Amino acid sequence: MAVLLSTLATEIVIPVAAVIGIVFSLVQWFIVSRVKVTPERHAPPAGPNSNKNGFNDYLIEEEEGLHDQNVVAKCAEIQNAISEGATSFLFTEYQYVGVFMVVFAILIFLFLGSVEGFSTKSQPCTYDAQRTCKPALATAVFSTVAFVLGGVTSILSGFLGMKIATYANARTTLEARKGVGKAFIVAFRSGAVMGFLLAANGLLVLYITINVFKVYYGDDWEGLFESITGYGLGGSAMALFGRVGGGIYTKAADVGADLVGKVERNIPEDDPRNPAVIADNVGDNVGDIAGMGSDLFGSYAESSCAALVVASISSFGINHEFTSMLYPLLISSMGILICLITTLFATDFFEIKAVKEIEPALKKQLIISTVLMTVGIAIISWIALPSSFTIYNFGVQKVVKNWQLFLCVAVGLWAGLIIGFVTEYYTSNAYSPVQDVADSCRTGAATNVIFGLALGYKSVIIPIFAIAVSIFVSFSFAAMYGIAVAALGMLSTIATGLAIDAYGPISDNAGGIAEMAGMSHRIRERTDALDAAGNTTAAIGKGFAIGSAALVSLALFGAFVSRAAISTVDVLTPKVFIGLIVGAMLPYWFSAMTMKSVGSAALKMVEEVRRQFNTIPGLMEGTAKPDYATCVKISTDASIKEMIPPGALVILTPLIVGTLFGVETLSGVLAGSLVSGVQVAISASNTGGAWDNAKKYIEAGASEHARTLGPKGSDPHKAAVIGDTIGDPLKDTSGPSLNILIKLMAVESLVFAPFFATHGGLLFKIF
Repeated sequence: MAVLLSTLATEIVIPVAAVIGIVFSLVQWFIVSRVKVTPERHAPPAGPNSNKNGFNDYLIEEEEGLHDQNVVAKCAEIQNAISEGATSFLFTEYQYVGVFMVVFAILIFLFLGSVEGFSTKSQPCTYDAQRTCKPALATAVFSTVAFVLGGVTSILSGFLGMKIATYANARTTLEARKGVGKAFIVAFRSGAVMGFLLAANGLLVLYITINVFKVYYGDDWEGLFESITGYGLGGSAMALFGRVGGGIYTKAADVGADLVGKVERNIPEDDPRNPAVIADNVGDNVGDIAGMGSDLFGSYAESSCAALVVASISSFGINHEFTSMLYPLLISSMGILICLITTLFATDFFEIKAVKEIEPALKKQLIISTVLMTVGIAIISWIALPSSFTIYNFGVQKVVKNWQLFLCVAVGLWAGLIIGFVTEYYTSNAYSPVQDVADSCRTGAATNVIFGLALGYKSVIIPIFAIAVSIFVSFSFAAMYGIAVAALGMLSTIATGLAIDAYGPISDNAGGIAEMAGMSHRIRERTDALDAAGNTTAAIGKGFAIGSAALVSLALFGAFVSRAAISTVDVLTPKVFIGLIVGAMLPYWFSAMTMKSVGSAALKMVEEVRRQFNTIPGLMEGTAKPDYATCVKISTDASIKEMIPPGALVILTPLIVGTLFGVETLSGVLAGSLVSGVQVAISASNTGGAWDNAKKYIEAGASEHARTLGPKGSDPHKAAVIGDTIGDPLKDTSGPSLNILIKLMAVESLVFAPFFATHGGLLFKIF
């Protein structure tokens, strides 16, 4: 049966969906920009035509001191300091990353070009020796170009996200004076700007790259999509440095600020007297926004590349069915349109009036997008796929029906939702696990740490079952292609996921600005409520990222095994088993490096903050200004220096193992790192999230139980702060960086597979 959606329609639908996403994000940005951060000399007119920012609530504004120009000027000043700090850090980081990108691009070209000795002659195809394919040198050139494109898009995603977040933080603070609903909408719209820009840019660049490469490759789709894998590698390689560098930066500042400010000096969080406070707020933007944006872009690029590579050697590729081939991109296009409708539920269809409505509103975003997306996937599967087709499955062709592929994508999508909700249950202070952790603070920091660790380990159980079920279902139906599209299903609502995720750091910054600008207690309570909901949603975002990373890296692993012509991976052979056990150790080695980096950077920060409190007269009384710039510099220098060793570990491992020990040992390393990396990442993220929200539970004092543990400054609160400080590097540096470790090693192995298959295993050849 012919496919309902014609090639021409596919050529139109994908870029149009991407452009709609970009336009929608610009509209959201325009609406946010209407909140002014410059002091106005006169009150705006009240009346029926006043805009939706709430200018007609005139009396309330006067009561809240809305027209106090000093406060507005102070907010603008703090926002500028945060924005400048974040921009200067990212520029410094990108200089180092740029050098790495050039060096690694040259490596890709040399390794892949040498497969056939830089020959320009056409070769017999890998999977069909009767046909001729483009030379290995072409793959080398185009993979290098795709790598650079992926890297640049990843950097751009992170940078634009950071710019939007630093643009929106003070605006969220100022809107909080008019009510929690107004502040929520500004923070959420700003998150949506990032979500849609990233999803649409990633899709558009990938689509254009495929079409440009097609001009050269023509009928050789196998070579075309193999070279496209460089795009995923570029995205993830940049994300690794963004995540690790940003994570070290933010946590060094956060831990330094908390240990001296809250524990030793007993001053509130984000108090302007604390010298590390600007660095802490900068860190939220470079770690949780720029790093996370690059990370999720990397996941998206890799899952698309994995699906395309596996499909290129199946009936779609062999019969040159363009629409079916681009099924992964059509799913992403549908995802953008579905997320656009979903976003309107949060910003336009319903209004938040009370604090308790914030978290449910964010949860509804996930549920609505998942339900609508299930229908969207059904439509795409019906119009873009033939009723039955064959998929390459380790040497044999497997017949698959289009409804089976629909189920593969749907199972990934719903597994993502389950992981999100389990993460929320274990990290939100609305439920018993976090309340138990808070309760354990009665007897000191030690019991808090024990309870938190136990919670983290326990929180791994259900997500792993969800991932296991989705792997079993999708592999049974459509082999490795099924797993690749299941990963895409999990990431299909990436625009909404990112909007919810970016909302957290924006709200956190808004609270910091409110405290530093000396706003009233009532406004600080509103921003705290936004931040507490944001903390939980950030944990949900990390759960999504880790779950999708597991599926993506498994799909890439399958593509690597096919490409390297390994018929079976036998665990009982010594070559594979040594790889397996070493691979399982890598996440621990990597976590040790990143945790220690945060520790040593935080040590320098603590010393500097103590020095300023001890030597600057009048600092504690609030009559003198601290030296914020020195703390920003300490965080920047430490994170740039410390991000290189863990990055080198991840990037060099596949190259060394593949070259010296060969593809069988490398397949063991990939399997081992995937299996242990997922467990360590989930437990680290959730432990840290639970400790953070246990501290906030005590601080907020919203329930009778919480009030018995508080107030701020009480012994249980101090124990909770220590737990939160230990959890910071776990949840924001090690945990989220691990999902890049497992994806990056897999995609790198896939890109270099032709080289490893031809020249790898030098040690075994010698002996």
